[in-house]
Amino acid sequence: MLFRSWAQVADPAWPDVARVPDHVGGTHLVVTRHALVRQVLADPVTYRPDNALDAVTPMPVTALRVLAGHRFRLPPTLANNSGVSHPQIRAIVADALHPSRVAAQRQWLTALVRGRVARLAAALDADEPVDLYADLAADLPLLVLARLVELPDAPVGAVKEFARAALELFWAPLDADRQVALAAEVGRFHHVLRDFAATGGGLAAELRAAGHPPDVVVGALFFLLVAGQETTSQFLTLLLHRLTGEPAVRAGLRSGEVAVADVVEEGLRLEPPIVTWRRVAATDSTLGGTVVPAGSSLVLWLGRAGRDPLVVQSPDEFRPGQRGSRRHLAFGAGAHRCVGDVLARMEAAVVVAEAAPLLDGVRVVRPPWCPDNLTFRMPDAFVVRRSPVAPA
Repeated sequence: MLFRSWAQVADPAWPDVARVPDHVGGTHLVVTRHALVRQVLADPVTYRPDNALDAVTPMPVTALRVLAGHRFRLPPTLANNSGVSHPQIRAIVADALHPSRVAAQRQWLTALVRGRVARLAAALDADEPVDLYADLAADLPLLVLARLVELPDAPVGAVKEFARAALELFWAPLDADRQVALAAEVGRFHHVLRDFAATGGGLAAELRAAGHPPDVVVGALFFLLVAGQETTSQFLTLLLHRLTGEPAVRAGLRSGEVAVADVVEEGLRLEPPIVTWRRVAATDSTLGGTVVPAGSSLVLWLGRAGRDPLVVQSPDEFRPGQRGSRRHLAFGAGAHRCVGDVLARMEAAVVVAEAAPLLDGVRVVRPPWCPDNLTFRMPDAFVVRRSPVAPA
């Protein structure tokens, strides 16, 4: 389960807390029940985030040397920070992603998406296949984030490759050769971030002005580039794919009977890009009747928590607006709840409103494929084509 949890989310056999081995001989407590997942996330004293960014496949010396050669470091900043610096770092990032600043990007993003949708519609009308990941969703969140926090001036393709390499390096089951190759790619871009952290404006300048050392500035930028944009492009792709199989929902969007915001929330519940997150037990505790010794690794199954029948009326059905739909944990909870939730929701709402009509009358040529990964789904493509008209 550990690396394909997004594919097993509806399996009814799982207990509330399960002891599961991993691919390298370690053992994890997988927490599946919504109330227990929320309990862990809301208690950063008993269950600390220190392991959130640890590599799930221990890195060989060869890969570590590559990273060291690039002076790669990930000090506690956001997701992995249980220290006293976390509230201030989070507040600075939250200000950069303030709802008013996010709202100010909506008109620009709508025009951009509308133009892309028009080109994709023309291609579909010409009987050409289109990739809704590569040609619509892949770079949108990065372009918006760059406007909000003044990201380093690097080609979009290079940033995307770096982000996906980081997600694979830290959260996938890998062999040593692959780890070395990924370490080189991640290390090279980390060097770009380090240079930008020393001189860049926007968020980097705000963190420097608050007295945070260069490694912390780099760590914050690193996490934003990985979690602040890559996960949203994944979600947009997964949600559009889901909507191809939900004609009644699309009809409701056309008629106005189904709200775009409700579609986004139901998508976050059923198709979250982040399916698990980790914590480590700081003290001996008990969770749902299961003894949790200090030092235990906990894997919080966010995707399954969103389908908890104690929370959601119809847990496996895509029913926008149903009872419990908005109680998903796609953005986590507690002190480390995703600081970019308003931004992700805005981006998804724009894409649903503008792109859902593209899905009428198409057939899926290439559904999204997701590699083995503990936490991130990472779809690679989503190709559709107009369905042929049946003969009269």
